[in-house]
Amino acid sequence: MAASELYTKRARVWIPDAEEVWKSAELTKDFKNGDASLQLMLEDGTSIEHKLDPKTKNLPYLRNPDILVGENDLTALSYLHEPAVLHNLKVRFIDSKLIYTYCGIVLVAINPYETLGIYGTDIINAYSGQNMGDMDPHIFAVAEEAYKQMARDERNQSIIVSGESGAGKTVSAKYAMRYFATVSGSTSEANVEQKVLASNPIMEAIGNAKTTRNDNSSRFGKYIEIGFDTRYRIIGANMRTYLLEKSRVVFQADEERNYHIFYQLCASSHLPEFKTLKLSSANDFLYTRQGRSPVIHGVDDTKELSTTRNAFTLLGINESYQMGLFQVLAAILHLGNVEIKDKDSDSSLIPPNNRHLTAFCELVGVTYQDMSQWLCHRKLKTATETYIKTLPRLQATNARDALAKHIYAKLFNWIVEHVNKALITNIKQHSFIGVLDIYGFETFEINSFEQFCINYANEKLQQQFNMHVFKLEQEEYMKEQIPWTLIDFYDNQPCINLIEAKMGILDLLDEECKMPKGSDDSWAQKLYNTHLKTCSLFEKPRMSNRAFIIQHFADKVEYQCEGFLEKNKDTVNEDQINVLKASKFDLLVELFQDEEKATSPTGQVPGTGGRTRLSIKPDKGRDKSSKEHKKTVGCQFRNSLQMLMDTLNATTPHYVRCIKPNDFKLAFSFDPKRAVQQLRACGVLETIRISAAGFPSRWTYQEFFSRYRVLMKQKDVLSDKKLTCRNVLEKLVQDQDKYQFGKTKIFFRAGQVAYLEKLRADKLRVACIRIQKTIRCWLARKKYLRKRSAAITIQRFTRGYQARCLAKFMRRTQAATIIQKYQRMCMERKRYRQKQAAALVMQTILRAYMARQKYQGLLREHNAVIIQKRVRGWLARCWYKRCLVSLVYLQCCFRRMKARRELKKLKIEARSVEHFKKLNKGMENKIMQLQRRIDEQTKDNRSINEKLVSLETSSTAERERMRGELSRLRGVEEDAKNKGNQVTLLLEQLEKLKKELSSTQKEKKTIEDWAQTYRDEMEKMVSELKDQNCSLKKEKDDLNRLIQEQSQQMTEKMARAIVEKTQQLETDLNEERSRYQNLLTEHLRLEEKYDDLKEAMVSSNVSKPGHRRTDSTHSSNESEYTYNSEYAELEEGSRAAEDVTRGIDTSLTLKLQKRLTELEQEKQSLRNELENREDQFQRARARDDVEFKKARGAELEYESLKRQELESENKKLKHDLAEIRRSLLGNAATGAGAPGSPAYKVVLEQLNASCEELEVRKEEVLILRSQLVSQKEAMHHKETMTEPSAYVEDVSKLKDAGELKQAYIGLKDTNRLLEHQLQTQRRSYDSEVESLRGELQNVKEENNRQQQLLAQNLQLPPEARIEASLQHEITRLTNENLDLMEQLEKQDRTIRKLKKQLKVYSKRIGEMGAGQTEGQTSPGQMVDEPIHPVNIPRREKDFQGMLEYKKEDELKLVKNLILELKPRGVAVNLIPGLPAYILFMCLRHADYVNDDQKVRTLLTSTINSIKKILKKRGDDFETVSFWLSNTCRFLHCLKQYSGDEAFMKHNTQRQNEHTLSNFDLAEYRQVISDLAIQIYQQLIKCMENILQPMIVSGMLEHETIQGVSGVKPTGLRKRTSSIADEGTYTLDSILRQLSAFHSTMCQHGTDPELIKQVVKQQFYIIGAVTLNNLLLRKDMCSWSKGMQIRYNVSQLEEWLRDKGLMVCGAKETLEPLIQAAQLLQVKKKTDEDAEAICSMCLALTTAQIVKVLNLYTPVNEFEERVSVAFIRTIQTRLRDRCESPQLLMDTKMIYPVTFPFNPSSLALETIQIPSSLNLSFLTRV
Repeated sequence: MAASELYTKRARVWIPDAEEVWKSAELTKDFKNGDASLQLMLEDGTSIEHKLDPKTKNLPYLRNPDILVGENDLTALSYLHEPAVLHNLKVRFIDSKLIYTYCGIVLVAINPYETLGIYGTDIINAYSGQNMGDMDPHIFAVAEEAYKQMARDERNQSIIVSGESGAGKTVSAKYAMRYFATVSGSTSEANVEQKVLASNPIMEAIGNAKTTRNDNSSRFGKYIEIGFDTRYRIIGANMRTYLLEKSRVVFQADEERNYHIFYQLCASSHLPEFKTLKLSSANDFLYTRQGRSPVIHGVDDTKELSTTRNAFTLLGINESYQMGLFQVLAAILHLGNVEIKDKDSDSSLIPPNNRHLTAFCELVGVTYQDMSQWLCHRKLKTATETYIKTLPRLQATNARDALAKHIYAKLFNWIVEHVNKALITNIKQHSFIGVLDIYGFETFEINSFEQFCINYANEKLQQQFNMHVFKLEQEEYMKEQIPWTLIDFYDNQPCINLIEAKMGILDLLDEECKMPKGSDDSWAQKLYNTHLKTCSLFEKPRMSNRAFIIQHFADKVEYQCEGFLEKNKDTVNEDQINVLKASKFDLLVELFQDEEKATSPTGQVPGTGGRTRLSIKPDKGRDKSSKEHKKTVGCQFRNSLQMLMDTLNATTPHYVRCIKPNDFKLAFSFDPKRAVQQLRACGVLETIRISAAGFPSRWTYQEFFSRYRVLMKQKDVLSDKKLTCRNVLEKLVQDQDKYQFGKTKIFFRAGQVAYLEKLRADKLRVACIRIQKTIRCWLARKKYLRKRSAAITIQRFTRGYQARCLAKFMRRTQAATIIQKYQRMCMERKRYRQKQAAALVMQTILRAYMARQKYQGLLREHNAVIIQKRVRGWLARCWYKRCLVSLVYLQCCFRRMKARRELKKLKIEARSVEHFKKLNKGMENKIMQLQRRIDEQTKDNRSINEKLVSLETSSTAERERMRGELSRLRGVEEDAKNKGNQVTLLLEQLEKLKKELSSTQKEKKTIEDWAQTYRDEMEKMVSELKDQNCSLKKEKDDLNRLIQEQSQQMTEKMARAIVEKTQQLETDLNEERSRYQNLLTEHLRLEEKYDDLKEAMVSSNVSKPGHRRTDSTHSSNESEYTYNSEYAELEEGSRAAEDVTRGIDTSLTLKLQKRLTELEQEKQSLRNELENREDQFQRARARDDVEFKKARGAELEYESLKRQELESENKKLKHDLAEIRRSLLGNAATGAGAPGSPAYKVVLEQLNASCEELEVRKEEVLILRSQLVSQKEAMHHKETMTEPSAYVEDVSKLKDAGELKQAYIGLKDTNRLLEHQLQTQRRSYDSEVESLRGELQNVKEENNRQQQLLAQNLQLPPEARIEASLQHEITRLTNENLDLMEQLEKQDRTIRKLKKQLKVYSKRIGEMGAGQTEGQTSPGQMVDEPIHPVNIPRREKDFQGMLEYKKEDELKLVKNLILELKPRGVAVNLIPGLPAYILFMCLRHADYVNDDQKVRTLLTSTINSIKKILKKRGDDFETVSFWLSNTCRFLHCLKQYSGDEAFMKHNTQRQNEHTLSNFDLAEYRQVISDLAIQIYQQLIKCMENILQPMIVSGMLEHETIQGVSGVKPTGLRKRTSSIADEGTYTLDSILRQLSAFHSTMCQHGTDPELIKQVVKQQFYIIGAVTLNNLLLRKDMCSWSKGMQIRYNVSQLEEWLRDKGLMVCGAKETLEPLIQAAQLLQVKKKTDEDAEAICSMCLALTTAQIVKVLNLYTPVNEFEERVSVAFIRTIQTRLRDRCESPQLLMDTKMIYPVTFPFNPSSLALETIQIPSSLNLSFLTRV
């Protein structure tokens, strides 16, 4: 694919950045081959030009499409490179708050620096049993994968957790071990899994410390092997440790701490048991105050020490050993405070009576003199002599610190050794899972020997990691049979050789340590000489001769040589060790002994059957003379590391890479620079590089087809999906090297998926545009047509209206025109005449006025001319006079001036002729100028004078005009005065008229005001009366309404209070039931555990030599199971237990017994409380039946009258009988009464009928007598009796039973026969109608079922349709066969009944024949001998609904009826609940014969047998359902026939006769109820085990609506849906399974209410499991998946509706799932959307809502992600909710079950026992 196809406009790329490492940019111009730069625009809108490297011409990395961002697996990204990995991790960590991400086989874990609720037991249960790709990335998923592969592949596993300090390695390893401990359990009562977890706080206390990067940093490496048995349960563990940082004991940098245990001891120094340690604050000791940070925020060291001590106790390290350990630790602190002073330059001393040294010696049990001596001296040995040398202060201080480090290291190893002893068991280990928690790659400013060893270990682990990744890639390609090309990957073997090979760094270091005068400098020179020129990975710093640089796989590291030799030797003064070995403190001596001689603190010898711990310690048992051959620390570390690598290579590794997001421990803060450094160092980018070098993107054919179906044409789709994908891909991607076809997958090169996504998005965009265009066109055309039709309609109506208006207007216009014509004509004529007359008058007046005006004008003009003439003359004369005077004056002035000038000129000229000449010239000029000025002024004066003259003339004329006007005005004024006088007169007259008018108006107004006032007052009065009336009515209505409201409120309040009280009582009762049922479950679990222990003890006893022999007559055959044998086994087990008890933890047994006793007591208290509540309920119900009991007295009177009638009838019958006898004796002589005669036959028939009726009446008399006795007892309890004597008298009359029988027979003969016939006919009619209804219902159901099957078959393909039709036909034939078998059974019962009747009739005929033989005698004999009465045969007695059995047959009964009964045959062929009926009938007989022992043993055997069969076949749903139904039916029978009136209301008279008479089985009813609860819980568990694998696949993964949800790339971790067994379970599978459950329970006759509770529990499990998986799967949180879920839920609701179970509460259990699906589909942008979500998602918790929003992932580019701001808005709005912070729903929760009483209408005497049950030893009674 050419670059121009990808680097086009709007393509997004990554460019390097100094701050953010990589920055996103978008191309603003297409790239063409040959361009030297790219035109880019950053996300902030800045345009830049990116220059390409002229040498490599490498283009920047392309950015993945948005739908691939945030993927669970980094290998699912189309473009695999560093910026894509970094951006994906950042988006998941910052936006989605997800800390785990897969990178192929690696789990990348980013430390959130915040406690997250994702490690609870519910999360563990959710991940248990799941495939690794099915759920979101998690440490539990890795642990589950390791556990599953161990069980599946029979191969040991390893989990390698690595990362730098503070990245979270220890926590990840801890959670992995917690997962194994939770999901596997242990095989014994030793609680090994708890011990494994208990080792964590111990190792953290002694091996973890605070550093600048981490508050709980592990300063050692550890590898924990968790052992499992053949059933993969934890049996033990073993721990190996690596390279403890001993230097931390004596030195800590700033802001760091020593190991936690020291601070825990100092914080707990106030405790009484620690007073002898003489400890104080941590700031008082040198070894704990150097870091100046003795406290960790949020950590309580006192509580941590308590946790550590509890862990020691759990691991079997007793209190004395613990105090010994703390004593040694306190001694180390005191040793650090020992002050050593200079004595001189070469020696030192310890001041006498140093209190810290004294405390040290007292704690470790050594002498003060010896210790002070050898702290400042050392012994030197030569071949012949021994010298004691003094030490300077610095060397003595170093020796003191070396001793402290050595003691702590010994103590650390001792604790590890004894932890391993506590974790080892004597059970053989089958396999193990190792958890490696080891330090990551480290580089500091100053790197020393510890960093060198750490980085060396990481080099080895990185090599193993690279090889494993390479191997997996190769296996994947070979498995898919695609061409394998060699991938070049970084091999760090040269770096490893540099370190560990011969003449390597470690080898040279060991060699230098052996030199007598070896030093760090000489060792450095050897390194330079050996490797500087031969190895490119080794460098020398420019400015140092005591350091070297190694190029590791992650980075270059500079190591300082100072201290390497000392740390590698790890020497300590041997004399100091000898002093400690001579200590009186046993534990200290034990620390320095050989490992073989160390004793266990628990007093136990380690088992031999477990795995032997591999020791990495040097052999200390050698002779002291060979101490020079002691292994160095580097050699030990290299050997232990090699053993670790051998172990890892022998296991299947799983990798967890921990990343530290920032250096400031800020929660959810991401520093790209730090993250990239760690990604490069931990090998994640190397994994990406190896994957990208091959075919990183992998799709199954089905996934590719589903995702890119839109790129295919209809003709391209073939039946073979593989061929279809091949053809389409060849068309889409021309370069065949970009992909490869495997057996089950298609492999793509990097970037090809992004290209296909681009094609898909373009195709979808074009399709969307076309759909939008078409829809918009359709909408616009529809809108246009609608508008056009409306416009036409409006126009039609408007035009019609306008036409009508026009016609009307035209008619009106024409009429108006005519009217106007004549009107205007009249008006114009009238106006013309008026105008004409007015014009004439006006003309006359105007003409006169104009004539006068003209005359006056001429007169004024004449007068004005005269005035002007006079004025102008006067003005001219005045002006002339003024001008003359002015001129004369001017002339005089001018002349005087000229004279003066002339005089001056003469004077000047007289003085200087030349000067005067010059002046003359100037004066002449000036004079000329002045002359000109004078001339100008003269002209101006002349013009001014002319103007003055003209002004005077005009003013004169104006004055004359004004005078004329003044005279005119005076004349007008006189006229006005005259007219004013006339006006005054007229005004006076007008004023008078106005006054008169005003007075008249006032009078009128007064009258009107009075009338208005009167009217207003009347209206006001009426309105007031109306208002009062309305107010009264309103008050009345208000009062009525108030009364009604108050009464209604009171009623509602009372009803509400009653409802609330009822609900509260129901809630309390349900809680009590739930608690009680949980206790029953716990009790059952303990019983099963006890049985398992007993079996294990018996088996272990049998397997040992010298075991007890059992009786030879004992049979182990299960079919001959007896309870006597059970008791014998119990006794035998108890004897065996006595032999084995010594090997078992007696304290645990006592705890179990105590717990069992407590459970029994709590169970009894709950049972008593439940009985009290039921008694209260019964008493409340009994109060309602008092009236019914009071009415029984009236019945006694009626019965006494009835008895009197019976006596009279009895006498009559006696009389008739005597007459018959006399008639027989009288007719004997004539032979009429001979046998065979008609009279004899008639009499015989009458006698037979009477005999039969007599038998019937006997039973009725017995019933009547029992009723009378019960009435007598009821009357006996009454305090007041009206007629006691009459009652006694009536009862005394009943003693004559014979008379009463005869009377009763005679009275009821005819009525009884008629009533019997009527009832028989009615029963037959009812049964016939019922049968017809049943048949009709069956036909309807069959029709509906046929329609459903037909609809389902039509949706299936042809092959599946044929298979479905065959299956349906087989089912139909099976049902018909069952119906025929049932009919055959009925016919058999009818035949048996007829045979029995035939036997009775034949017996009667035989008796009649014997009577006739006796009657055939001679007549004489008949005369001589008296004739005896005829023998009347008795009718056969009816069955009483009881079954009799012998006591020795009880075991056979239990065996045949319970243990060996097959539910399928019973459920199909026999009536539901038949075993329960048979057992109850047997129980009734035992009660009838009053056999206490028989009742007890039968009930006990029944209960134990049911428990045994459930224990044996508890995973069979049919068996559990069958026995749940029968147990409930047996419980109902015990209630129905208990004699309690509350349970006898629905009984027939016959059923009331079958009540138990001798025993009260209320306690057994409670036991059976408990058994039913246990069976119900077993049923739910069995059902859950069946449904569990179907739920996720059917509800989430399967596409019920095809094509809605697109499949996204899944990376290396494939989901279940992409594995070979894809499509196994669908929604139809769930519905079919639910239908199977329902039909099975219905066939077994389960109570309908119980079925509703089971269905509710089923739906709760479905909803909870689905929602939990949705919350843990990011790939499922999309809009399309929400639609799928809602559709699936609607199908479940439809199933409920079909089964009639909508009211059982099952739908409500799906409400959280429904709301989660709605949340995926609603709009998620604005505040209104947030408010709608908060009001909608009431069944979801805040954590669940936020989790769904964080996980929401667009499947297509048209969807948008949820912004962080919107999620914060949701959190703010839901902040006030009071709810549980738990994220997942509890899938183990079981609703409390109730068993409502459901009486049976089946008569016990009608039940027939089929021969197939082999119960022929039972006898019906």
